[in-house]
Amino acid sequence: MANLEWLDFVTFFGWFIAIYMCGVIVFYGIILFFSVVQLRKESQLDRDQAYMEYTNEIYTKPVSIIVPAYNEEAGGVQSVRSLLSLNYPLFEVIVVNDGSKDQTLEKMIDHYEMKEITKVIRKQLVSKPIRKIYQSTLLPNLYMIDKENGGKADALNAGLNFSNYPYVCSLDGDSVLENDAFLKVMKPIIDSDEEVIASGGSVRIANGCEIRDGHILKIGISDHPLVIMQIIEYLRAFLMGRIGLSRHNLLLIISGAFGVFSKRWVIEAGGYKTDTVGEDMELVVRMHRLIKEKGLKKKVVYVPDPVCWTEVPEDMTTLRRQRSRWHRGLFESLWAHRKLTLNPKYGSIGFVAFPYFWLVEFLGPIVELSGYLFVLLCLFLGGSYFEFAILILLLSLLYGSVISMAAVLLEEWSLTKYPQVRNIVKLFLYSLTETIWYRPLTVLWRCEGIWQLIKRDKSWGEMKRKGVSQ
Repeated sequence: MANLEWLDFVTFFGWFIAIYMCGVIVFYGIILFFSVVQLRKESQLDRDQAYMEYTNEIYTKPVSIIVPAYNEEAGGVQSVRSLLSLNYPLFEVIVVNDGSKDQTLEKMIDHYEMKEITKVIRKQLVSKPIRKIYQSTLLPNLYMIDKENGGKADALNAGLNFSNYPYVCSLDGDSVLENDAFLKVMKPIIDSDEEVIASGGSVRIANGCEIRDGHILKIGISDHPLVIMQIIEYLRAFLMGRIGLSRHNLLLIISGAFGVFSKRWVIEAGGYKTDTVGEDMELVVRMHRLIKEKGLKKKVVYVPDPVCWTEVPEDMTTLRRQRSRWHRGLFESLWAHRKLTLNPKYGSIGFVAFPYFWLVEFLGPIVELSGYLFVLLCLFLGGSYFEFAILILLLSLLYGSVISMAAVLLEEWSLTKYPQVRNIVKLFLYSLTETIWYRPLTVLWRCEGIWQLIKRDKSWGEMKRKGVSQ
């Protein structure tokens, strides 16, 4: 009798996993459909003509670019150089040296001939004490704040206090922007008459690209399998997930690597929180919450074309720490604003976005890990359970590899950032293998993030950088 009850439980659990995965696949299919529609609409535009008028200062809005820098001596100077040559009429670059222990500060001062200045700062957000402020004698729109270490969020708050312009861009210290990235990411903000309060662009992987003096000379792909799988993962996240969610104002994440915000709304929302590892998502959620509570019609959008290139981990240890940290950050943002979940006051954010992020993004790794263990159990039990194992494996293939292959094809069809056919073929072939090895690894690392939450482990984990620029 007990054995029969056990087998009934196994069957029930198997059907639960299968139904869950079918639901997620259907949801991804819907998002893919909306992404294809949106990208097709944009592909029919004359892009050069569409952005030409924004090169005139009369039609644009000035932007303060804030670059938090902690131990960025490997690529910091080159990244700033790429920012200073952007095709945008009016902007300032504010590098915030967050108590670096390497030569970040000295290299910046020497390379850009920076001198100490005195300036009164309106402290609207709390941040660690500022030691000194520097301005380049060569480029008057380049500043550097030297402050005590307080973390990325604290550095961004210091930069916000110092900034002079109504729109601010948060940018990672190792990022390299395409020359017209700001024209493209600012277009929806300028066109919307302040209805759009935040705009995010695509983030692509610089490992394998030829970069010199902060400029992309040749787009390429690294031969490292971990890097290739991250390229596919980024394509899937940005080209599918964010386009689909943005279309209906359901976007809860703008990457900390590249996003533009209305300074007024960031400050009204309270700036960046320093007690979370997911400060970028938490701010976007808080801004959504604020505008819903005020009964205003504001939007947070994603623009697929403007691209920011950034370095990603090439070793298992660093990547594992990053993914565990990201998952903890996801939970912290969702939990801090849990009252939005299924709350009619917050409309589609409460009824669609939050349930999706809870059930798919946060709890998904637990269900997937259970699925892998269930397959092993079914193989051990044999008989009809072996057929159940095949079903789960096929669903996993759809859940992972097939959707990733669709993202690769979507990239080639729409944006073609990888011009060489062999690069697309390589990405396509690697995406076939995702379910076999890479996805199980990321599932384990994300589950580790959940375990760290249970243990209340708030460690950050070091991000080792080689420096992608030459």
